[in-house]
Amino acid sequence: MTPLPKKATPHLRSSEAAFSLLELFVSIILVLILSLMVVGRGSWSDGHRQMNHCQKNLQNIYLAMSIYAADNKDSFPAVKGAETSEAPLSLLVPRSTTVTEIFICPSSSDNKLPEGESFAKRRISYAYYMNHTKSDGADSPLLSDRQVNTFPKIKRQLIFSENGKAPGANHAKNGGNFLYCDGEVKSSKPRASRDFLFPTNIVLLNPKP
Repeated sequence: MTPLPKKATPHLRSSEAAFSLLELFVSIILVLILSLMVVGRGSWSDGHRQMNHCQKNLQNIYLAMSIYAADNKDSFPAVKGAETSEAPLSLLVPRSTTVTEIFICPSSSDNKLPEGESFAKRRISYAYYMNHTKSDGADSPLLSDRQVNTFPKIKRQLIFSENGKAPGANHAKNGGNFLYCDGEVKSSKPRASRDFLFPTNIVLLNPKP
């Protein structure tokens, strides 16, 4: 007589079930971790790409400002009594450039500008150190992303938003860019890595809030 096969004990079935649940739990955790890594890398990549686009904007604005300075005894645009950066920088359009998209940071929520039209009554994205000339030193900032305020800054002081909220949040919490009087563009973290002081004849103008 052939013996009947032994049935699996309840203890064995319980262990197998527990092991399967543990495997499933570990798999879910791994998938979540990998998803977060992919999202994080994507966000960093987008932010990096937009920061580079912003730098190109500033370089193109510098070209327009150089054309303007060549016709104005080496002086960059200035408007007496200006309260925001739109007033002086709008002098560049259409005289020195008809391209207005370069005045809008790609990371900002600022609206697109009409091409070839003055934006004096509209809003741009960049702050402007007014009253500089093209011959001013390479260490002199000329333009930057929107700043938290229009005061001179010392090392480790806040320049751009640190929490991603206005003011100074063109690039959320990622800092911003500076354009210097020699045409060089450098990025900065939210807090200054050096002093950003300027003489009394220079006026720092933020764009309209």
